[in-house]
Amino acid sequence: MARYTGPSCRLCRREGIKLFLKGDRCYSDKCAMNRRNKFPGQHGEGRRGKVSNYGIQLREKQKVKRFYGLQEKQFKDTFRRAARQEGIAGENLLQALEMRLDNTVFRLGLANSRKEARQLVNHGHFRLNGKRADIASIKIKEGDVISVKETSRKSEKFKALQEKAQNAPAWLEIDRKSVV
Repeated sequence: MARYTGPSCRLCRREGIKLFLKGDRCYSDKCAMNRRNKFPGQHGEGRRGKVSNYGIQLREKQKVKRFYGLQEKQFKDTFRRAARQEGIAGENLLQALEMRLDNTVFRLGLANSRKEARQLVNHGHFRLNGKRADIASIKIKEGDVISVKETSRKSEKFKALQEKAQNAPAWLEIDRKSVV
């Protein structure tokens, strides 16, 4: 599957807001949005004309895709599933995106960014209900237990994350003592 491998800060500049794609760098003065707050490319300084309703909707869709690190087909399939469910399709979509394993690992504070969380999941550092989970798009259900693999707990990466971990959202519970 293809993945965007170009400059992440360019995506933030294109959307005109911080997407926090680089983790800690986005909170520092080195962030591209702080240094040069214009659109990328040769003609990024000027913006022409009024943006249509379609253009506004497209930009919002692109923001969500880039924020969660999805490609068009994966995003479209997730939206179709969300639209089939009862309730508001937009809320169902955001709930489905938040319940992915890579996003949940990021929300628990076990990674600095979603991109890093995806890589850690793909490298097999986590277990889901005691079984190895190396697919970032696995949907988490209520009551699922995410744990760090025993050999990974000893690494300096997870020890450093343990020290600077943030509070998890209200819909997640974390036992910080058992992480490392």
